[in-house]
Amino acid sequence: MKIVKSMFLLFVVLLATNKIQAQTDLNQALEQAKKENKFVFMNFSGSDWCKSCILLKKTILNTEEFKDFAKNKLVILNLDFPRSKKNKLSKEQVKVNEKLAEKYNNKGHFPTIVLLNKEGKVLGKTGYKKLNPTQYINHIKSFLN
Repeated sequence: MKIVKSMFLLFVVLLATNKIQAQTDLNQALEQAKKENKFVFMNFSGSDWCKSCILLKKTILNTEEFKDFAKNKLVILNLDFPRSKKNKLSKEQVKVNEKLAEKYNNKGHFPTIVLLNKEGKVLGKTGYKKLNPTQYINHIKSFLN
């Protein structure tokens, strides 16, 4: 039994250190940003239909380089708008995402990245760019100064 508990704890620690914890609630993200002195990175995405969203996730957001940067500087707020039934969100989450889209992505462009300071002020907006992770991180940093 001790071995099982130890393995489980090791798994949790490894999972926590290798993943960026993504939020789905702006208030929680802002609270975390204040607590950890970070910026909020709102990612409006169509994860299962938007080609540029999929490319952004694959070529930038899922790289170790971006994850390391985000771990120290960003609170990730994923606001997904999937179309496939298998990826369907709860009605409550859909309402939250739509309300935030009305305020921060009212033109419905995907992907849209909105960067906020810890007080919730918009610092800039961007989207998918054909850049390598280092270049994209530098692009994001340009909004944070």
